Amino acid sequence: MTPIAHNVLGEELVPCSYDPLTGYYREGCCDTGPDDEGVHVVCARVTQAFLDFSLARGNDLSTPRPEWRFAGLKPGDRWCVGVQRWLEALHAGVAPPVVLESTHAATLEHVPLEVLQQHAWRKTADGSPTA
Repeated sequence: MTPIAHNVLGEELVPCSYDPLTGYYREGCCDTGPDDEGVHVVCARVTQAFLDFSLARGNDLSTPRPEWRFAGLKPGDRWCVGVQRWLEALHAGVAPPVVLESTHAATLEHVPLEVLQQHAWRKTADGSPTA
């Protein structure tokens, strides 16, 4: 039996995105394991600033790669990003908002919950994002 993964709130991990299909294991969740050297555990709602930052760091997340069944990301997409890349973006002032319910608890080994909460993506009453 596979253990249930938890999010940073201590609840069951909620899928991050099925379209585009994300996660180190490409199953929609920001789950991790010993072979995930990049620790892709932060469910982020990517922004253009983050995509540009990632490209400048050598990780092009915008260009489609059909050979990898990857359509390329656009602002607003949810994506499991590596915790170290998210921290780099935070220090550079371009960290994308985090979907707490879909961010793996392993993130807390690198980032305090308070910091994640400060950068949490939320919807307003009419469904529009606030962060």
